[in-house]
Amino acid sequence: MTLVRDRLTDLVRDAVARLQRTGYLPSVTLPEITIERPAKAEQGDFATNFALRAQKVVGSRGPKPMDLASAITAQIAPDPPNYLAGFGPAAPGFLNFTLADDWLRAQVDVILTEAHAYGNLAQAGSLGRLQVEFVSANPTGPVHVGTARNAALGDSLARVLARAGWEVQREYYYNDAGAQMEHLAHSVWKRYQELLGQPIELTDDDYHGEYIVDLARQLLDQHGRRFADVPIEQSDEIGALAARTIMDWIERDLDRARVHFDNWFSEARVIREGDFLRVLEMLRERSLVYEREGAQWLRSQDLGDERDRVLIRSDGRPTYTATDIAYHYDKFFVRRFDRVTDVWGADHHGQVPSLKAIFRHLGVEPERFEIVLYQMVNVYEHGEMIKMSKRSGNVITLAEVMDKVGVDATRWFLVSRSADSMMDFDLDLASKQSSENPVYYVQYAHARLSRVLADAGTDWAASGDVQLLAHPAELTLVRRMLQWPEVVELGARNLAPHHIAYYAYELARATQAWYDAGNDDRSVRILADHAHLRAARLKLAAAARQVLANALETIGVAAPESM
Repeated sequence: MTLVRDRLTDLVRDAVARLQRTGYLPSVTLPEITIERPAKAEQGDFATNFALRAQKVVGSRGPKPMDLASAITAQIAPDPPNYLAGFGPAAPGFLNFTLADDWLRAQVDVILTEAHAYGNLAQAGSLGRLQVEFVSANPTGPVHVGTARNAALGDSLARVLARAGWEVQREYYYNDAGAQMEHLAHSVWKRYQELLGQPIELTDDDYHGEYIVDLARQLLDQHGRRFADVPIEQSDEIGALAARTIMDWIERDLDRARVHFDNWFSEARVIREGDFLRVLEMLRERSLVYEREGAQWLRSQDLGDERDRVLIRSDGRPTYTATDIAYHYDKFFVRRFDRVTDVWGADHHGQVPSLKAIFRHLGVEPERFEIVLYQMVNVYEHGEMIKMSKRSGNVITLAEVMDKVGVDATRWFLVSRSADSMMDFDLDLASKQSSENPVYYVQYAHARLSRVLADAGTDWAASGDVQLLAHPAELTLVRRMLQWPEVVELGARNLAPHHIAYYAYELARATQAWYDAGNDDRSVRILADHAHLRAARLKLAAAARQVLANALETIGVAAPESM
């Protein structure tokens, strides 16, 4: 799909090239042509400030901004494209464009024809293979609401990138090795011993949550006293059994949240297959590794990190940093993804510069490796913030949130804010079945259109002439629907799916305005007395419903037929 914005970019670029060939503009490197939507509707549908920015380059050698905008207009005027009704200069040097009403109306049929594919920017896989790695929480406890933001963000990213034309693989990298797994094993061992009547003492390193007791009880139910005499130092099998159960919990909760993975990749596999040793040698060859106190260190501070990081501990065990590097080496050089996107918590921000710098050293172009950082989630109920700590056991799990507000509200609220913004998740608001709740408002707009269409039957599909749509509320709604491909492009380019939620809400508002116009003026009612006009408006309703459904699906929220 070629965006109108891109068509206009080409139109202006061709006009500028002709002006340079005639000598009206000097033969210099001019600024990039950018097409944007103006702040005010009366300024048109699109605008460019190219003439203003070009003035900074050409100076006294070239025309003034208003003169250049007029010259570009004159170049376009002899053969304007059919999608434009008007275009021309505006002070102090803008060039504004207005879309033609006839062309706008015709897009209703285009939307209905493309249906679910409307908004897709390219054929799936045409941009290459892209991997989105997200969630990747240690299997040391159930998914809590903070990690759930990672899940909603990562899955929505995968969906919008697929619409942009990437062949997307979703991957969960589970850390089933290292210190946290030892702490899990020791915690379950202690609770198991406690169930056997032995006294225990928990430390700050132990997990204190009630779910640890549940794991110990399950261990006792399934294996009896088999581990009664196993010393804590040899509790690896207990840890492995517990981790397997927790991974089952994680997968179950994510599946319920409509988050699915194409691949689950084990950290233990990285260690077992020796990838980290291969990468370690490559880093040594680039003088990025040194030894201190028996450990192998990465010169990560030289690469932009906040400190140097241990790669291999003095006891020979690799750290998370070492396995992370080896894991990403596998992505780029073994599985050969064209692009890799990771979703990390903001607490890992210090590691981003060094990890990206390492792969630049290894020949990976910067644009092929992107890391999205997301901020914490604060959960509020009855106006009070709920304190959370996984280690202490005081956590709000994803399952609990879904039980309280439902899957749709959970997905919506977790993705509706920019990833780099702290999120306040108001459970009371998310539970409301009213227009105050944004996800309810958007879903209700879809359900109401579905009800109107169901009541109308199907006779309108063939007879509707969209050129009969003339009311300002109708054309405003069409204009809003035509923004959907642009929003997909924006979300994919900036790795920012919160734009999808914002757009869905604005589209729902446009449908509400159209619906309200019909309540205020009988001549604007969807089910008009005139059969052909009624059929045209039902087409518009069907198109709006389709775009709402496409937007909701892209962030993993259901589009209900009734509410």
